[in-house]
Amino acid sequence: MKMTNLKKLLTATAFGLGLLSAPVGAFADDNAPTNRPTIVLIHGAFAASDSWDGVTDILLADGYPVVSVANPLRSVSGDAAYARAVIDSIDGETVLVGHSYGGMVISAAASGAANVKSLVYVASFAAEPGETVAQLAGQFPGSTLGEALAAPVAIGNGINDLYIDQAKFGQQFAADVPAEKARLMAAAQRPVTDFALNEPAQQAAWKDLPSYHIFGTADKNIPPAAMTFMAERADARKTVVVNDASHVVMVSHPQAVADLIIEAAHPE
Repeated sequence: MKMTNLKKLLTATAFGLGLLSAPVGAFADDNAPTNRPTIVLIHGAFAASDSWDGVTDILLADGYPVVSVANPLRSVSGDAAYARAVIDSIDGETVLVGHSYGGMVISAAASGAANVKSLVYVASFAAEPGETVAQLAGQFPGSTLGEALAAPVAIGNGINDLYIDQAKFGQQFAADVPAEKARLMAAAQRPVTDFALNEPAQQAAWKDLPSYHIFGTADKNIPPAAMTFMAERADARKTVVVNDASHVVMVSHPQAVADLIIEAAHPE
């Protein structure tokens, strides 16, 4: 089988299995520039792969191959292992981008991965080993997420799935997104387990790789002070703060996020 046909077959298979959010996957278009690393996007809790659609459109138009991973949101260690399997399947360099809880995932998945050149934290957690999402979110005042959660859904073994109350989703999660879009996001939100939010980080790849950070001043999930603290602690190459942006800054300001990813793809 010719390599081009094999690439198409594997991409189509991955799309059918839900590994990719669009039929562009881990393989660059044969006509794409060869100096473009693959951008691997990891969504966070209460979001889905399509939360990256605006960013993906920009990156694809600029010639970057993109994989938008369907993050399981079950556990930091398990989700990182899943992401690492995707990373290891990609030929050539990659840039890992994590939103919110996805920052925990990329920090672990990138550890020891030879083909990861940089990390981008989008309204995200850059934890030290031993820290948890719940701990970091509560370290600074300002998060109202706890008040917006719906009743937990028990899934067994003392573990619960957590959702944001759909009636509160827009104001809590996506206040600067058009109301109709926010309603669709609320209906399609992916739950995260309480176990994942309380599982301590084991790796901190940002200590060894260049990191870039972007977040909004109106984030109600993660206090902006917490994200400023984590970016400074990580000695970020660049930090972009978007005035009045919500927690889903990649949805409301895709160009700003894409610009930072492109910068991270070609660090000096």
